[in-house]
Amino acid sequence: MLSRQLEVSLRLAVSMARQKRHEFLTVEHLLLALLDNDSAVNALKACGADIVSLRKELEEYVEQHTPKLGENSEQAPHPTESFDRILQRAIFHVQSSGGDRTVEGADVLVAMYSERDSFAVYLLKRHQINRLTLTQYLSHGTRKDEVQVEEEVEDIEGETSASNAGPLELYTLNLNVEAQKGKTDPLIGREKEIERTAQILCRRRKNNPLLVGDPGVGKTSIAEGLAWLIVNGKAPKPLSQAEIYSLDIGALVAGTKYRGDFEKRLKQLLNALKKNPNAILFIDEIHMIIGAGSSMG
Repeated sequence: MLSRQLEVSLRLAVSMARQKRHEFLTVEHLLLALLDNDSAVNALKACGADIVSLRKELEEYVEQHTPKLGENSEQAPHPTESFDRILQRAIFHVQSSGGDRTVEGADVLVAMYSERDSFAVYLLKRHQINRLTLTQYLSHGTRKDEVQVEEEVEDIEGETSASNAGPLELYTLNLNVEAQKGKTDPLIGREKEIERTAQILCRRRKNNPLLVGDPGVGKTSIAEGLAWLIVNGKAPKPLSQAEIYSLDIGALVAGTKYRGDFEKRLKQLLNALKKNPNAILFIDEIHMIIGAGSSMG
């Protein structure tokens, strides 16, 4: 279940706490040990992390803020609840994604972000290492610098083409087209979820499925898998002509400086979708739409 290297990292965390005679085994001990874990270090470097600086700040914090045992105490460091929760969450995420993959150090890093009140997460965020970039690296192998270069190229190209593009081209990605290009893979092990999603979409009323789950469990993959079935003629008959558009919330929100800008874009998008009776809009991270746009103006 746990990779051998992760087991070594956990033993290292315990060893560090024991040597320093620390009373508790904390999230910070765990992060410190992961700085010697290849999987975690590769993920952190992909996000632009300075490993040396992270290690220095962590060591200083752990030394100054962790309670110590008495000189004659033989008590072993006791794992905090946060420490245990992170490991349980990492194991659950990997198991939920299907397959026989073992839990690696990078999986533990992603799970760590749920402990928002910990110094470890505060430090990662201060070094501009966010959960989204980590999950993108784990899912697609995308490095932070590669994302920035792609965004710069898209911005330059977008300046010449945006004026001629409609709302669907500007703010969505056609998953059917992506499937036709071979950019999506057939979904394995999620047949029940796709079948249930298709059933709800085929209803006359209350036909808006809501995909709920922790980050990384494959919610987006269900939409991509359904698009793949449509393109390959394997979808239910009522959905055989459907087109699935994935909303790009970043593009929709970007530049909405004044009150009403966001709402105007959203209305334009919805009007464009209404013109296509076979259109299905997939909204990833829908909670980000609430409160989107600035209140200036």
